[in-house]
Amino acid sequence: MPERTGARGLVSVSVVVLTRNEAPNLEECLGSVRWASEALVVDSFSTDATVEIAERLGARVFLHAFEACADQWNWALDNLPFSNEWVLVLDADERIPQPLAAKIAAAVGDPAQACAGFYLRRRLWFMGRWLRHGGLYPAWIMRLFKRDAGRFGRHGVSEHLILNGQAGYLLDPFDHRDNKPLYDWIQRHNRYSELEAEEHAAASQGKSQAHSIAGRLWGSQAERKQWIKLRVWGRLPLFVRPFLLFCRNYILKGGLLDGRQGFIYHVLWSFWYPFLISVKIIEKRVAASSLASLELPAATVAPKSGGGRKVIRAGTS
Repeated sequence: MPERTGARGLVSVSVVVLTRNEAPNLEECLGSVRWASEALVVDSFSTDATVEIAERLGARVFLHAFEACADQWNWALDNLPFSNEWVLVLDADERIPQPLAAKIAAAVGDPAQACAGFYLRRRLWFMGRWLRHGGLYPAWIMRLFKRDAGRFGRHGVSEHLILNGQAGYLLDPFDHRDNKPLYDWIQRHNRYSELEAEEHAAASQGKSQAHSIAGRLWGSQAERKQWIKLRVWGRLPLFVRPFLLFCRNYILKGGLLDGRQGFIYHVLWSFWYPFLISVKIIEKRVAASSLASLELPAATVAPKSGGGRKVIRAGTS
């Protein structure tokens, strides 16, 4: 039996991590938050060593079937037995460096703290390099908040925390470092592209689910992205979108300054991913059109006085 190495710290924060088959990432993630007094892992029935790693590192594990990220986070906030008022939510491929940990401890330990939550800025690492250009940094994300002051809403295929109260900003970044191979990244974004195409098809039929985030040009970063998606991006021709996004991120926003890793990332994320979404949207349009052509009005048959038969189609006489 592996030795339990999960002594917890004294900072009154409950760390929540969502997992499914995150064995390559989880040890580094939980190791970066040992300073927190509580670590809770919500696992979607992993088939690798995720649960064993979490328990060895002192986290409490709760099993819950995955539906969507926002739903999973909200289930955790509504059902986990929290010991603390403050919650830090992380993906398994994220880490909290020591400078940020110190800032978090100071923020939650301040008895005069007026903020109900804090935006943290994400630092994305890809193939061993920090991608600081191309519109990738800083990405401000609400990750630290009082558990009764926030719930998650949908933002496209992703999720966004909606805070009931004043928000603050902690300037030290946290790291996104995925130890899984590129195959997993491609597989995940292939799945995301299918969800994006399904959402587009539903919206074109007036069946799209209402977004919980309002699009506002002068709002938060997430609200600006939603406004651009609804007012600009959605009106562009499908095959123009990936070319424009690649030029914007890789050239205009300086993604080319991140070397070989920047080029690979933007070919995949700024071009291939939106291109795949566009192709799947067209695929669904073609499938819907083919289905509609098969659903012609049924023919009815009426007897003819001469003993023969006359075919009368619906809507004719």
